[in-house]
Amino acid sequence: MGNQAAYVLAADFGAGSGRVVRGALDGRRLTLEEVHRFPNNPVQLRDEMYWDFLRLFHELKQGILKGTEGITTQVQSIAVDTWGVDYGLIDGEGRLRRNPRHYRDARHAKSMNDVLAMVSEQELYSMSGVLPQQINTIFQLFGHLKDSTADADADTRLLFMPDLFHYYLSGEQACEYTIASTSGLLHSGESRWNESLITRLGLPASLFPRLVQPGTLLGHLTDDLVRELRTGPMQVVSVGSHDTASALAAIPATEPDFAFISCGTWSLMGIERETPILSDLSRNLGFTNEGAVDGKVRTLKNRSGLWLLQECKRQWERENRFYSHEELIQLAISARAHQSVVSPGDGVFMSPGDMPERIRLYCKQTGQAVPETAGAIVRCILESLALEFRQTLDELEHITGTRPPVIHMVGGGVHNRMLCQFTANAAGVPVIAGPVEASSAGNCLLQYVALGEVGDLSEIRDIVLASFEPEMYTPQESDCWQEAYDRYQQITRLKQHQQ
Repeated sequence: MGNQAAYVLAADFGAGSGRVVRGALDGRRLTLEEVHRFPNNPVQLRDEMYWDFLRLFHELKQGILKGTEGITTQVQSIAVDTWGVDYGLIDGEGRLRRNPRHYRDARHAKSMNDVLAMVSEQELYSMSGVLPQQINTIFQLFGHLKDSTADADADTRLLFMPDLFHYYLSGEQACEYTIASTSGLLHSGESRWNESLITRLGLPASLFPRLVQPGTLLGHLTDDLVRELRTGPMQVVSVGSHDTASALAAIPATEPDFAFISCGTWSLMGIERETPILSDLSRNLGFTNEGAVDGKVRTLKNRSGLWLLQECKRQWERENRFYSHEELIQLAISARAHQSVVSPGDGVFMSPGDMPERIRLYCKQTGQAVPETAGAIVRCILESLALEFRQTLDELEHITGTRPPVIHMVGGGVHNRMLCQFTANAAGVPVIAGPVEASSAGNCLLQYVALGEVGDLSEIRDIVLASFEPEMYTPQESDCWQEAYDRYQQITRLKQHQQ
């Protein structure tokens, strides 16, 4: 490794907001500076929900402008990571055919049913390793091309969201492995398209570009962008383009067999493995297998995360009740403990809307105390998330035969110290929290791998450990949390029976 690497820019797009971070590596220490942050709001158009890609690309350019200001050395590269499953289609002239559809678009449910009439859930899971869910690319794409046959011509290419940004930055068409692995269209645990499945569904093979690995140099910023932004010819890199893959790379783990939670709008909880788990038990429990850095696999469960809290905050703002996140935590601290729980992943909480009312209704239907105040609702959400994490840890032990001895939590949820402590209490194992910007840290360090400044995944994690000080949460109040967990299981079973 050189004594000092040039600056790199990491663009991290989440399902609710985006940020551009400037990274610099000095010896064994990585520093991150957020230079631009912006909202990422979906657009509802009649009965369809879209991402505003043009606005997001504009924000990316603003981040490049800000990221190249105030420094004396050249920014050497840029890379983008995003949420999974969503994609755009470009035509033979390189034009975006339409704005990418949002994974929460209600029409995906019908497409899922159509595909499952052709390929069973069991077979689909064994072929791809990906749990069949209506958000999956395979279902979105099947329905899209069924309704819009003109989008399936021989010149059209599919690019997942980070690949779409990379294409308009560099002009290079490629799909990065970790993001493509969320689609349900790859061979399980392998970096290759599942041609037999694609043919079986009648999808044109010409849609699918070459696959590349994390840490691949794609090309340089286009001449047009260099002139527009007045920047140097920085390189464009594919990293762990699924944000969880970059976040997992930046977990400062020193022990094997750890569990991880990447906590943001969604919470993805799982383990890192050499091979996927494809058993009926794993599928029935809701685990999926996705690509990770260094040829590894993430076996994980997609949980609701902070979505419920975010939606409650939005609803209160619509009612002219404005709370900061810190104020909501203080209200939750003052509320009584273990009064009511919900199953955060229940379908009733999936779509945007009046989340406080849905939580109250859920509690009423299950015979619990109904949380009326903002503090009671927030406490209900955070306790429920922690209990759901405990359930997932038990399930990981069930499918692997080994209970992870520690949980590494990264992402925006780390700011919520109450949730971190509740998770340790509920799970009965230590929680090591941090770094907050794990996706950006992993994104930057994988760029340094591509640039020849960092060696491998082990070295990435050593640098993260030297650069960010994690916080340890040890389990407390084990008896009352075990009682709460027993009640949580009873309530969730009751709700499932009612449905």
